[in-house]
Amino acid sequence: MISADGGEQGDAGAFTADPAGATLREACHAVGLDPSGAELLRLGSNAVYRLATAPVVVRVAADPGVLDQMKRVVRVARWLEAENFPAVRVLAGIDQPVVAGGRAVTFWENAQDRNEYARLDELGDLLRQLHWLEEPESLGLPYYDPFEHVAGSLSRMEGVAEDDRAFVEERAAKLQKDYDRLDFVLPFGAIHGDANVGNAIRQHDGRAILIDLDGFSLGHREWDLVLTSLYYERFGWHTRTEYEAFVHHYGFELMNWPGYPVLADTRELMMTVWVGTLAGSSPVAAEEFAKRVRAIRTGGSRRDWRPL
Repeated sequence: MISADGGEQGDAGAFTADPAGATLREACHAVGLDPSGAELLRLGSNAVYRLATAPVVVRVAADPGVLDQMKRVVRVARWLEAENFPAVRVLAGIDQPVVAGGRAVTFWENAQDRNEYARLDELGDLLRQLHWLEEPESLGLPYYDPFEHVAGSLSRMEGVAEDDRAFVEERAAKLQKDYDRLDFVLPFGAIHGDANVGNAIRQHDGRAILIDLDGFSLGHREWDLVLTSLYYERFGWHTRTEYEAFVHHYGFELMNWPGYPVLADTRELMMTVWVGTLAGSSPVAAEEFAKRVRAIRTGGSRRDWRPL
């Protein structure tokens, strides 16, 4: 799965399958679901399980402090459903989120039985349709501040070289000044916040839908395009044909906008410092962080960056 890395929140490095499984069982029993044989799909900022006894996916938040955020995610999901927007559906008939083991747990309709991601042209269609919606004020969406994410990651970084830390802090300060001078051209409004092909899947009936609604916020729509451009232009994760289909279906070529390099550099920095938060507990992450910093310092290739 393609991961944006920087989209993760909370101290995922301290979250393991044991406490997640215990929380899953407690939450399922509270709402009358059977957790027997549940399959762990992903362990990161959320532990994501597919139940074996019902067509339900359960998400256990790693960070105990995100209850309000998860309440907002449920509101977003219900709004999208009311708008008939193709997105993952929150399970009806349950007062969510459920608090179990001190963590927020949400229950979702299982959209697929095997992993199949959407195409880039479909992602372009989804984002164009999303950006046409007018979000109600009652959603309580926060404003998207990339440098708040950067600052949060910097505060949690341990086990990294001091000169690397100093470099990313200086780069963050410079990019924030450059960012404040940008002249955005797309309308301001609701954004997904972590829009990439890894968060667009094909459900049972073949239709492409958006998933992972945790990052929904108010921001410049360019943010929902930058990961796809970055993955194509710098990382080589998409082909030219795939990328051109995305641009055609969305209707805007971000890389022709003069502010693209600043946005791309900022997203790249978010991805890097998030990996830095894992460096103290993971030698793989520590090596990846140092490699990324070295590439940013020298202008080197990003094509060997490893998604975590």
